[in-house]
Amino acid sequence: MTSARGLHGRFLRLAGPNILSNLLVPLASTIDIALLGHLAAVEDLAGVALATVLFDVFLWGFGFLRMATTGLTAQARGRGDVDDERLLALRALVLALTAGIVILLLRAPLRALGFAVLQGAPDVETAARAYFDARILGAPFVLANFAWTGWFLGREQSGRTLLLSAVGHGANIGFNVWFIAGLGMGAAGAGYGTALSQMLMFATAVALAAPALPWDAVRELLPRLRDTEALQAFFALGRDITIRTLLLVGTFAVFTNIAASFGTVALAATAVLRQVVLLAAWFVDGFAFAVESLVGVFTGARDRASIRAVVRLAMVWGTSISLVVSVACALWPQELLGLLVDDPEVLGALRSMVGWLVPVLVLSAPAYVLDGLFLGLTAGPTLRRAMVLSCVIGFVPWAGWALAAESPQILWAALATFMLARTVTLSREVDAALLRIDA
Repeated sequence: MTSARGLHGRFLRLAGPNILSNLLVPLASTIDIALLGHLAAVEDLAGVALATVLFDVFLWGFGFLRMATTGLTAQARGRGDVDDERLLALRALVLALTAGIVILLLRAPLRALGFAVLQGAPDVETAARAYFDARILGAPFVLANFAWTGWFLGREQSGRTLLLSAVGHGANIGFNVWFIAGLGMGAAGAGYGTALSQMLMFATAVALAAPALPWDAVRELLPRLRDTEALQAFFALGRDITIRTLLLVGTFAVFTNIAASFGTVALAATAVLRQVVLLAAWFVDGFAFAVESLVGVFTGARDRASIRAVVRLAMVWGTSISLVVSVACALWPQELLGLLVDDPEVLGALRSMVGWLVPVLVLSAPAYVLDGLFLGLTAGPTLRRAMVLSCVIGFVPWAGWALAAESPQILWAALATFMLARTVTLSREVDAALLRIDA
């Protein structure tokens, strides 16, 4: 087992770049919201919020390309199997590019289906469609970047994920300032900026990975891409993670759609608060990603004591950060949230909802860390079962009540109980999952 001090240092060396990398994601989208939120019409902001729900479903449904690749690559690294590390990168990339191209080809029916389900005022939907049409062009690159990120994380190369994020999201910020503030393209400009930034991120990933994937080694490994047993294991894990991820993003989609039914002001306020939730989530996920990497490596090395130790570290760090962010927003909503939007009606709605950030964020931190544990263990069935129970028991009844009562307060309570259910259901599986390491 690694010493406590050595493990803490190793954990923070991974978590630090992960946090910086992750924070660039909400930073870019926060700047989008700030740019759109200061336009004369609030419809562009609400439209982007509405269309983002579709991308959460269509693209993050393939989040297993990142998550499965991280855990499996880390375990291969723990075993010292270099060939398997390389094969995992190749398999994930082939699947990612294929799926992304299919999404791009099917964008018209996907758009029609999405906007048949979502609710929004006519002007809001017009802006949402413009954003969708622009952003969907980057779909193959988004999925490929999931695979690259997962592979780098599995190899404990969080510095490379930071560089990828800096290139991709830095470009996104630059493009969006140009397109939205400079050219006045509104929601469509935000979509084009996101798509172009993903293309640059992909090109950077290829350059970073090239030394570890020399052509001679890749050529020898190509016949093994069709290894039936390995493919079945990858797809089985991917299936469970996909179900888990779709239920997660589906919950947020229902959450946003119910908020939209309360009117444009409620939707815009929810978009701003959800941005804070995402900001905290990406911060805590920096610790969770470190957990994935280290748990995967320790699983390959069959070191259960180190697994427990790294999870404890992540719990302390993640919960502390969530508490600080949520309390700060609750105490100073005008000063902090006013940076994102200046519409008086939206700010008024925000002040009535902001207190819910404390339970939502504090309850979500342990859930994110436990997700990292089970992803590192590649325990797909556990993640799937826990998410199903959390949705059915923790979210659906409260969300139904919120819709019937037309109450944003009850809707936020639904999100808090959902996060609590995730933490409880995953916690109950920890001991049994660790015992299976030596089985």
